[in-house]
Amino acid sequence: MEGCDCHKTKQRSEEEYRRLVNRLNRIEGQIRGIRGMVERSAYCPDILAQVAAANAALNAFSKELLAAHIRTCVAQDIREGRDATIDELVATLQKLMK
Repeated sequence: MEGCDCHKTKQRSEEEYRRLVNRLNRIEGQIRGIRGMVERSAYCPDILAQVAAANAALNAFSKELLAAHIRTCVAQDIREGRDATIDELVATLQKLMK
């Protein structure tokens, strides 16, 4: 199992790193595309549809990152008796659900 350093860093496998960076690259491309649509004076509903797609992509990224965090850092900390991690997880979920 991958370890989690409690000093706010995370050891990621090459596969996890690659998946996350690939998602972020696609999202970055979507944002550039939205900017281009604004620069070309595209129709507002068309821009908003692309914004919704970018938001969905960011949500998917967050879900993948959160799942990995729970499976590794949170599970390990709970096994080792660090219950403060639960409070941190709750606070993180509250931020995500705003």
